[in-house]
Amino acid sequence: MSAIVNAGIYPHPAIAIPEIGGQESAKVAATRIAMEEMAKRLKKSGAEVLVLITPHGPLFRDAISALAEETLSGSFAQFGAPHLTLSYRTDKQLLQAIEVEADRKNIRIAHLDRRNAGAYGVSVELDHGALVPLYFLHKEGVSLPLVHFTFGLLPPKQLFAFGQAVRTALERQKRRAAIICSADLSHRLTPEGPYGYSPAGKEFDEKLVALIKKYDVAALLKLDPQLWEEAAECGYRSIIIGLGILNQDDVQPEILSYEGPFGVGYLVADLTPEGEGKRKKKKAEPESEQAKLAKMALESFVLRKEFIEPPQDSSLLNLRAGAFVTLYKNGQLRGCIGTIEPVQESLAAEIIENAVSAGMYDPRFPPVTPEELPDLTYSVDVLSPAEEVASSDFLDPRRYGVIVESNGRRGLLLPDLEGVDTVEQQVMIALQKAGIRPDEPYRLLRFQVQRYQ
Repeated sequence: MSAIVNAGIYPHPAIAIPEIGGQESAKVAATRIAMEEMAKRLKKSGAEVLVLITPHGPLFRDAISALAEETLSGSFAQFGAPHLTLSYRTDKQLLQAIEVEADRKNIRIAHLDRRNAGAYGVSVELDHGALVPLYFLHKEGVSLPLVHFTFGLLPPKQLFAFGQAVRTALERQKRRAAIICSADLSHRLTPEGPYGYSPAGKEFDEKLVALIKKYDVAALLKLDPQLWEEAAECGYRSIIIGLGILNQDDVQPEILSYEGPFGVGYLVADLTPEGEGKRKKKKAEPESEQAKLAKMALESFVLRKEFIEPPQDSSLLNLRAGAFVTLYKNGQLRGCIGTIEPVQESLAAEIIENAVSAGMYDPRFPPVTPEELPDLTYSVDVLSPAEEVASSDFLDPRRYGVIVESNGRRGLLLPDLEGVDTVEQQVMIALQKAGIRPDEPYRLLRFQVQRYQ
């Protein structure tokens, strides 16, 4: 059995936390929803310890820093939420084992307790690069010992070697670990970004996401340093360490979301090794909370003509987003209705309303009957806010859904649909749905979805 039972890339936008971002959190809905999903997966993984790599703790040019206080704590005071605090116990035994293995590879570790941190003029409080992913884990009820590292400004090969040292220590300690690579991508995607605009921002993010998706570790290690420096990223080194930890595993990454609404690239990706329960065969019953809610809603309406109330313990009550509910019967489409933007008071209510509409009011199909219910499967697509694009050059039918608009007419097509392989096909179908001729002027918008089944 692998020492790594869960691993992922987590961004760290504090605005994704509802208590901090408020209504602005809706602009990173895809990121927030994906982080919540990652937390659910980690909770089920059987992990015994968290190994977290962050860009924003004490940073050294020639060393990896490790927080060594008995208890690690931090708050979101710098974001106006001092009441949001988190504390974790340091796994001292594992930390010591990692330091031994790193020393064998001639990689220096700056061992920081409160006393010697003062000598360096640094803090041993948890940084926001750690706190944001940990918030979502805490919200899901994950409370595990923690080993906290901040990468150093070392060459990628040394960072990768440090990851290998972490892996060796985990195996010798016989520990089941979850790996958290805290990593924002470029900070220069738009003129409004923290460091202004650079075309290197988009180039870096697209290359890195594509290489992660293919799990091309060799190419990731050789990414042009001038590109990632010009892109003003803050997570490449975290990811490289994570890849070193995973070096012996069979990994087939799953990109849960990517977006850049504030000029900063936010990637959520599951890197859990194969064979650790991440990709099991689909069951007849839906697995996700979203799909289960859609199933409950339609069955209640078909059998009792009643709209259910959103469960009071639902994690979807505090979210708002557009959502499409799709029904399948024996693998064939049986209904699909959704909203581009939220119209209900919560995502839970949005799913309930659209599930009933998909089953009963899709004009392409007759209403679902009680006899059909056992044969239905459910898929829920939660939409990120749409953004206008200048041309179809900015589309990708696998990654983005598309909206076309002209004189009050609007057509939408979800991403990653079977049989829709090119941008031209995607746009043409959307135009046909809207009743817009290809030679008419029209606006193009794109959006991303998080799909739950």
